[in-house]
Amino acid sequence: MMIKERYQLFINGQYVDSSNGEFFETHNPATEEVLATVAKATKEDVDKAVEAARAAFESGKWRKFTGAKRGRLLNKIASIMRSRFDELVRAEVLNSGKTVDAAKGQIMQAIEDFEFYAAAAITLGGETKPVPNGFFNYTVKEPVGVCGQIIPWNYPLMMAAWKIAPALAAGCTVVLKPASYTPITAYMLAEICHEAGVPEGVINVITGSGSEIGPYMTEHPGIDKIAFTGETATGKDIMARASGTLKRVTLELGGKSPNIVFDDCDIDAAVDGSLYGIFYNTGQSCEARSRLFVHEKIYDIFMEKFLEKASRLRVGDPFEKGVHIGAVISASHEKVIDSYVKLAVEEGAEVLFGGKRPEGPAFEKGHWYMPTIIGNVTNDMRVAQEEIFGPVVVVMKFNDEEEVIRQANDTIFGLGSAIWTKDHGRAHRVAAAIRAGIVMVNSPISAFPGTPFGGYKQSGFGRELALETLDLYTETKSVLSYVGSRPLNLFGL
Repeated sequence: MMIKERYQLFINGQYVDSSNGEFFETHNPATEEVLATVAKATKEDVDKAVEAARAAFESGKWRKFTGAKRGRLLNKIASIMRSRFDELVRAEVLNSGKTVDAAKGQIMQAIEDFEFYAAAAITLGGETKPVPNGFFNYTVKEPVGVCGQIIPWNYPLMMAAWKIAPALAAGCTVVLKPASYTPITAYMLAEICHEAGVPEGVINVITGSGSEIGPYMTEHPGIDKIAFTGETATGKDIMARASGTLKRVTLELGGKSPNIVFDDCDIDAAVDGSLYGIFYNTGQSCEARSRLFVHEKIYDIFMEKFLEKASRLRVGDPFEKGVHIGAVISASHEKVIDSYVKLAVEEGAEVLFGGKRPEGPAFEKGHWYMPTIIGNVTNDMRVAQEEIFGPVVVVMKFNDEEEVIRQANDTIFGLGSAIWTKDHGRAHRVAAAIRAGIVMVNSPISAFPGTPFGGYKQSGFGRELALETLDLYTETKSVLSYVGSRPLNLFGL
C-alpha cells in the first residue's frame, strides 16, 4: 500500500495502461516533488471502464447480492482501511498538502462512511401502499445502474468514500474519476475494495484531463448517473451535458457560507469556532465559513481576539506536529487566492492579517498562503460574493437580526452557514430563515456520517452522507397486482 512510482488505470479489477500509453505527474504541493506518474485516460479508456461497469451490473454479481452481503463487504473495506490507516494518511498528506491532523480526521470519516452504509444497505426496501379492494401494491428499490463519479482534490479519499460507499450499498457499479492533482488514495481505495471481495468491474478508476474525459463521462450513454463535487460553473456544464441522455445528476458545488456572531454569544467559543470554520483544510473547503458577520456591539473585542489567535496559527510542514495550515494545492491556485486579496484592496477593503505568501527558508518551495483576514468589506464586493477557496475570510459588521439574515442570504450560494448565540429561540429562528442546506449552531463541525450534506441554490442539489443518499442511487419500482376473485372485464365485452 505504499505509494507506487507509477499508477495505471484500474479497470475490471486490473491495472492497465491507457490506450495511448500516456502518463502525467502528480506532485507534493508542499515540496513540488513528483510523487508518481499516473496514466492519462482517453475517451477509449472511458468506454472500457463503462463497459466493465455495465457488464458487472448486468451480470448481477453485485446488485443481486442481498443488502446484508453487500453490508458485510462494506464493513470489510472499512476494516482493511483501519488496518492501513497510517499509510492512507501519509499518502493523503503527501498528495494534497493538508496537515496530518486534518488528514487523520478525514480518513477516519471515510472509514465511518463505509461502516454507516454497511448498516444502511440492510434498510433498503420497499413499502406496501393502500389501493382499492382486489388490488395489492408494493414497491421495491433497485440500483440505478452504472454511476460516473467525479470528485475534487480538496478531500480526495473522503470524497471518494462519500461517493463509492452509497453506490455500493445500493447495488450500483462505479466509474470513478479523481482529480488529477490528487489521484493516489483513490487508487488505494480501489485496491482495498478489490481485496475485500468486491467483484471485478464493480469499481473502476480512471485518471486524466477533467476537461476531456469529464464531459465525455457526463454525455456517455452507458452511464446512468453522474455524481459530481466541485465548483459551480463545472456543475452547470455537467447538468447541461447530462440532459442529452436524461441521466440522473447530483451536484455538490461551491459556497460562500455566512458565519453569524451575535452579541449574546460565548465570544471565546465563537472566535475558536470561526477560526476553524475558515482555516481548516487551508480554507480549501466548499462549506468554509468565508463571510464572517459580527454584531457591532462585540465587534472590537471579537476582532481583537480573532486577530490575536490568527497570529498564532502555524503554517508549515504538513507532517509537523502543531501545524494548523498546510500547503495550497498548486501554484496556479496560490495565484488565484492572492489575486482575490489584491482585488479586495482595490475594492476598498483592508487586509487586517496575512494577505501574502509566508516568508522564510521553509517556504522557498511549495505552494503556500497565510491565513488572511480582510476587513472594511461590504457584501456587494466580489470578495464577499465569489468563492475564493483558500484561507481567506471577509469580515462585516451588522446591527440587527433581520439585516444579517438578509445579507447572509444575498448570494447565489446556499451550502453552509453558522450561528453563534446563547439564545436557542434565536438560533432556530435564524436557522429557519437561512437559505442553506447546512446550519451549524455554536459549532464549526458541518457533518457526521448519517447527517445530510448538500446545498440550496447554486450550491447544487441532492444530499450526501445520509440515508437519503440511497434514494439517489436507486429506482423505485411499483408493482400493482390484481388479486380479486372475479376477472377484470373493463370493456364489458
